[in-house]
Amino acid sequence: MHTETPQSELFARLVEIGGGSPETSGAPETLYDRHGVLVVRVGDVAVKAHQPDRELGAAFLDRIRLAAALPRILLGPDGPPVDAGGRTVTVAPYGEPVDPARDLPWEEGARLLAALHRVPVPDGAPSWGRPERVARLVGRLGDGPAEDTVRRAFAGLPAWIRGEEAEPPRAPECVVHGDWHLGQMVRVRDGWRLIDIEDLGRGDPAWDLARPAALYCAGVLGPEEWERFLGAYRTAGGPAVPPDGDPWTTLDIPARSLAIQIAATCVQSARKDDRPLDGPEKAMVDACGRMARATESGG
Repeated sequence: MHTETPQSELFARLVEIGGGSPETSGAPETLYDRHGVLVVRVGDVAVKAHQPDRELGAAFLDRIRLAAALPRILLGPDGPPVDAGGRTVTVAPYGEPVDPARDLPWEEGARLLAALHRVPVPDGAPSWGRPERVARLVGRLGDGPAEDTVRRAFAGLPAWIRGEEAEPPRAPECVVHGDWHLGQMVRVRDGWRLIDIEDLGRGDPAWDLARPAALYCAGVLGPEEWERFLGAYRTAGGPAVPPDGDPWTTLDIPARSLAIQIAATCVQSARKDDRPLDGPEKAMVDACGRMARATESGG
């Protein structure tokens, strides 16, 4: 059972946990504080308190070991998690995050994903299981026009994603990150690495491309950036899409699912903050409206 720890108390505890590094220097700083996750930089390490309501379980140790076996691709925790007042905490080397003010590393991200997807799946690799998240988020929606639009789009997804049928047999599985976006990349001395391995495991690699694909379909990500990402992934031999031709033969369902998931998150965030949807958030809800109309008209 998790206990609630005040944020200032938790910050101090993370600093204490990170203080064991002999390289520690400089004042600790908060790197991330959203959605129940707190990440603090302490010198050359990043100390992360994971979501209090997420059961990482024994499979998390398998994910840590898997990441450690792929040091040219992943930057995972240095060891097993520790407990801080009921919170799961991990310590990893610090890496410089993506700077949104600079040219975004779409090609580097695509190449890392392609390299990850080409790794032979080791025996005992944990399952990814990510499509369940969209159903959970939609299930938490309240009442309102935007919420109704997201629910209508969700109703058009395959029944297995909605949890109403068993998942069909998958295509050959790969090692997948499971929650990829540009915020899951950091730069270290010899290049970029993927971080945040809570969903790392075996699964369908198309879901690692689903977020940028969803943002592209909603008009939030421009065509040039999408083509940079997709082209680099294909050039690197990534197996999630055909090497040429129509990528949507494999990306359609993952992209629609992530668009709905992102829209549900946007609506919940806006309602929580008692504010209207901003431009990109409204674009995601509008994309849900287009999906719903296409499904309802039989298109």
